[in-house]
Amino acid sequence: MGIEVSDEVYAEISLKRGQSIFGLATERGASDEEILALRARRDARYMELIEEGVKVLDGVEDCLEQLHGRLPMAIVTSSQRVHFDAIHARTGLLRFFDAVLASGDYDRHKPHPEPFLAGAARLGIDPKACVAIEDSPRGLAAAVAAGMRCWAIPTALTRGGDFSPADAVLESAGEIPGQLSEFLPPG
Repeated sequence: MGIEVSDEVYAEISLKRGQSIFGLATERGASDEEILALRARRDARYMELIEEGVKVLDGVEDCLEQLHGRLPMAIVTSSQRVHFDAIHARTGLLRFFDAVLASGDYDRHKPHPEPFLAGAARLGIDPKACVAIEDSPRGLAAAVAAGMRCWAIPTALTRGGDFSPADAVLESAGEIPGQLSEFLPPG
């Protein structure tokens, strides 16, 4: 559609506000059919990129290995299930989690608290006893609204966001086990 979208614009619209980037095309007069076609092209390209491989962030696997079996853990993602499953078909990380909730497993998306409340319910844990790890201000807002502690690990794409409501801002997943030490049973 000839619309240039910088990382900053994408982060503001999608990651901060939780709105669809396709709203820019709608503002330019794109029809519903054109938007559907654009989404289909985007989804196909996204799957191609996923199939090329996804890099697991530094420290994530080691962190999960340290915490596995010591605390119940869930993934609560805004990703579509088909994309999430494709990504994790190769990572081997799902073995660490007790529950996974993706888009479609709840009605209202982040920054609404419903995704995190559904995750806590799936684990059978009071949200106030949970610690959410988030990489976006929108996810942080959802966790805080759910009554959870939230630690932020900003990414290159979200680093400019407002993480002031976070209980802690960490540099990497490698810091999580040390931060969680007061909650961990011995072992």
